Amino acid sequence: MIVITGTNGRVGMLAARDALRSGGSALDAVEAGIREVELNAADTSVGLGGYPNILGEVQLDAGIMDGTNRAVGAVAAVRGYAHPISVARQVMLRLPHVLLVGEGAERFAAEIGAERLELLTLESRQAWLDRMEQYAGVRPEDLAEHPDLTGLVWRAMNEQRRGGTVDFIAQDANGNLAAGVSTSGYAWKYPGRVGDSPICGAGYYCDNRGGAAACTGVGEMAIRAATARTVSLLLELGHSVAEAGTRAMKDLVLPGAGRGSIELLVLSPKGEAAGFATGPAQYLAITPEMDEPELRERTVVHVQPNGREY
Repeated sequence: MIVITGTNGRVGMLAARDALRSGGSALDAVEAGIREVELNAADTSVGLGGYPNILGEVQLDAGIMDGTNRAVGAVAAVRGYAHPISVARQVMLRLPHVLLVGEGAERFAAEIGAERLELLTLESRQAWLDRMEQYAGVRPEDLAEHPDLTGLVWRAMNEQRRGGTVDFIAQDANGNLAAGVSTSGYAWKYPGRVGDSPICGAGYYCDNRGGAAACTGVGEMAIRAATARTVSLLLELGHSVAEAGTRAMKDLVLPGAGRGSIELLVLSPKGEAAGFATGPAQYLAITPEMDEPELRERTVVHVQPNGREY
């Protein structure tokens, strides 16, 4: 049994561990861990306190996947709810669908009694106001009727705030895998923008036969490359964790991707965990026997624009 996450998932690691300790499933552990991060107002890329879109609205995305049967639940562009990961899991359990978006996802959340929450904190609102005035050159009260939000998004874009997100992968006592991702997405994004976090095969993928993978970073890249599914398939075809992760990272060199990057987590059916990134970075791992999570180094995969390692 094991749980892995990025470093911003630390606040949820003990909850995930306790879910496994009490006999819970990998899905239980993933959901429990992510819920804690969603309430961490200090994390401006997930849930409460997440940076808003160009109009000042916080829109959340989340997805979760069961490795036993490849069942998936996901929501996107959800406003006003504390735990999109839990709403996503209920989509998987209660509906014949995989993904709900916008008003439909919010209606479903209300129907199941999901916890409501004002997501825009004073700090995140101020960061948005400052960005609009300094870079977009427009007063916030004029944004709703502005004729060129496209241009404003390009001017307001901040390369350092394109990524973020939290991902959890777990394996339970029965050897079953689960993966989940939750995010507030690209800071100052165009309203309705959806990244890889709720997209099965892009931001996350989980299959007991091959393994599980999850991504954080610039979601547009993972969508275009189907990164998480690529990892799981390579594992199923017999590649090692190191080979699968490295090949998937090299495949992320895409025309038009700019300076964006992806950080990747991988967990094999044998419980072999690894992390990958384009620069020095870490991830966290914990087992039910551990009191605190262990910090591990990610494998650095250097690539040039032509895709060759250097």
